[in-house]
Amino acid sequence: MSTSFPISEKILIIDFGSQVTQLIARRIREAGVYSEIHPCFRIDKAFLDEFEPKAIVLSGGPASVMAEGAPTVDPLVFELGIPVLGICYGQQLMCYMLDGKVEDSDHQEFGRAALEIGDGCDLFEGVWAVGAKPQVWMSHGDRVTALPEGFRVVATSGGAPFAATADETRHFYGVQFHPEVVHTPDGSRLLHNFVRKIAGCSGSWTMAAYKAAEIEKIREQVGDSRVICGLSGGVDSSVAAVLIHEAIGDQLTCIFVDHGLLRMNEAEEVDKVFRERFNIPLVTRDASDMFLDQLEGVDDPEKKRKIIGSTFIDVFDEEAAKIGGADFLAQGTLYPDVIESVSPFGGPSETIKSHHNVGGLPERMNMKLVEPLRELFKDEVRDLGRELGIPEEIVGRHPFPGPGLAIRMPGAMSRDNLDILRKADAIYLDEIRKAGLYDEIWQAFAVLLPVRTVGVMGDARTYEFVCGLRAVTSTDGMTADSYPFEHAFVSAVATRIINEVRGINRVVYDVTSKPPGTIEWGVKYTH
Repeated sequence: MSTSFPISEKILIIDFGSQVTQLIARRIREAGVYSEIHPCFRIDKAFLDEFEPKAIVLSGGPASVMAEGAPTVDPLVFELGIPVLGICYGQQLMCYMLDGKVEDSDHQEFGRAALEIGDGCDLFEGVWAVGAKPQVWMSHGDRVTALPEGFRVVATSGGAPFAATADETRHFYGVQFHPEVVHTPDGSRLLHNFVRKIAGCSGSWTMAAYKAAEIEKIREQVGDSRVICGLSGGVDSSVAAVLIHEAIGDQLTCIFVDHGLLRMNEAEEVDKVFRERFNIPLVTRDASDMFLDQLEGVDDPEKKRKIIGSTFIDVFDEEAAKIGGADFLAQGTLYPDVIESVSPFGGPSETIKSHHNVGGLPERMNMKLVEPLRELFKDEVRDLGRELGIPEEIVGRHPFPGPGLAIRMPGAMSRDNLDILRKADAIYLDEIRKAGLYDEIWQAFAVLLPVRTVGVMGDARTYEFVCGLRAVTSTDGMTADSYPFEHAFVSAVATRIINEVRGINRVVYDVTSKPPGTIEWGVKYTH
């Protein structure tokens, strides 16, 4: 289904299962052009007629176009008379469907590679000149070995004789590399050329326009009805609440449930900010004992999530009934949540994490959803928050998961261990802020590991927990690198934690990137 607010210039990204498809959408939106991702099985004439794309991008994917049952797309995509860009699998599929040839190769390419630009084309204009040898990021086993009629080769690499191809009569382009990832330094400029120069988009999509359109949409959807919003104090729910309040005023009531899994003093801070700064009707419920009683001793991360989600529904239901109920529930669902919930191939989706904010409330309470952020990425939500005048200390907050500290404590839950983790986390963030590093980091937090190690403190041996520290840089949370702290900083943090937090005698720093790791620790793959 296409976007819920009117927009005249849209780029359709057809997903074939790449882990970085969302980055294509981000790069295109950075060029001021709205884009949406949809799985390949949804694309038919009715969809295309409704969506009316200005151009189409075919994503990468893990399959081989030659394999039986490989994901494909309606041939109508190539008959619309609009530009098409194929990336990796998308290039191979376009060539395969247009009577070119694709073969598996003994010379596979994974990681950084050097292109050699052999000819000019509109995609390269102002970016790469003939003879240049730019760095790109490759990830392929198969490769194009014969071009369809009308195409010409414009770049090669050591493992791909047709690393970039162009049919400028039909405005069809194919690249074997991934321009959407940061490891292709000029990739965003190529995507800018595709949507602005080749597709002719004006670049007029702004957050101010989104805000105005979304406010009108909320008013139209809600009418005179009442809305309740589950407020966590995080960026997403805060921005959603302020946006909806601007649209419908006191028809909105926020409910803040303290589940006992928050960071140090967080419940008090959330309550104060929303009562004093925004004057939004707010109900606060301390349900920490109810949650922690049910979580005591639970070690499986998905069981923790389900207990938290189910208990949250019970508490939320009780508080909503006290204020007389409502017809609509507001949620801070983001675009990555929506995309990750749908398999690109139409079958059961492999879910990286179960999303706490879509855990059954509407069905249980017979309510309709208001989700004003469901077409935005995280950094776009921050931009919208600034457009709404929300203070930077809220808009710039690091992401914090709905299940809270429960997923930063692998192993069995206990109140005592939560207190240990909460204190360590507060020290870590305090030191980051004192060093002026908070805004350089996408997310930072402490983890309490279910591991005890021997230590020496004073004249005595200790047998206490290990604390892991995590800090990453990212733009959208889809990929991330560990933050390169100076060793002296990490050492100073470790010293404070060990000296001030009874129960920890060892501190380690996590340098894993995403992928292969996730940012949070307590998330596992489920089917």
